[in-house]
Amino acid sequence: MASIMHILRASPLELFGLELHIPDGFLNLPVALVCWIAAIGLIAFAVRRTQAELGERQIPLMGIMAAFIFAAQMINFPVAGGTSGHLLGGVLAAVTLGPWAGMLVMASVIGVQALLFQDGGLLAMGANILNMGLITALIGFGLYRSVIGQGMPVRLAVVGVAAWISVMGAAFVTSLQLWLSGTARLDVVMPAMLGVHALIGIGEALITVGAVAFISRARPDLVAAEQYTGHTDRGWMIGGALAALAVVILSPLASADPDGLERVAEDLGFLESGQSAPYEIIPDYTLPFLGETPLSTIVAGVIGALIVAVVAVLVARALSSRAAASR
Repeated sequence: MASIMHILRASPLELFGLELHIPDGFLNLPVALVCWIAAIGLIAFAVRRTQAELGERQIPLMGIMAAFIFAAQMINFPVAGGTSGHLLGGVLAAVTLGPWAGMLVMASVIGVQALLFQDGGLLAMGANILNMGLITALIGFGLYRSVIGQGMPVRLAVVGVAAWISVMGAAFVTSLQLWLSGTARLDVVMPAMLGVHALIGIGEALITVGAVAFISRARPDLVAAEQYTGHTDRGWMIGGALAALAVVILSPLASADPDGLERVAEDLGFLESGQSAPYEIIPDYTLPFLGETPLSTIVAGVIGALIVAVVAVLVARALSSRAAASR
């Protein structure tokens, strides 16, 4: 408890937030490689399942959901004592798209964040995809599936619980990875990570429940990927794209306080072991020629949202084409 309270009282940092984006240097090579193997294995399984289940309606939805989650992750919300958090989105993706397509969307988002924005390390990208994208989607849909067919209040309650548990699950696995890498002692990093992410998980739950409740009222046939067939509602697609754009425009208002992992790393003394990316394209969501300005953040966010949407749609179309050819 003392370590948790110390985290919540600590002063803010000037670094861009990490949330659960692990930079290179926090994990040793064996742990990072094991995470890559696990992530690739789950993604390969998700590809096979998505290819078998994918419907035309899911293709544009995967793009819209990828863009929205990318944009939402840019907005940090304050939780307590100079700490902030942001949406992970794994449960939201799994509930709206199904677990397998949701995993592919999350992998696309986290991959673009690392490759284009240097958000999370390249060697640690397997761990980041596993922790934030795959585990959260599995937890979310696993719990939500048990109440499909129940009344909406019950379903929304379970969505909230699943979202909170997904954050805690990701924090738990991250703690194990840091311990196995020799970066921090388990009896120190585990309570610190779970303590701060218990608060961040509340924000995740509120945002996820709000988004699912809105979609359930506007288009209940899209929730839980229960129906994969039918024509695409262009109005719904345009609305989703506009929502993602609105979130990007609000991103400069995000909390400047450090995120969960950054806070824990600073307080436990291993923040300096993080390594900078070997290259920079749009580091920290800032375009070099626009400087550190709100406009720079907005333009970078629009670029990122468009790229993740295109990546998700291309992946979906490729899988759909392969499924059609096999049939």
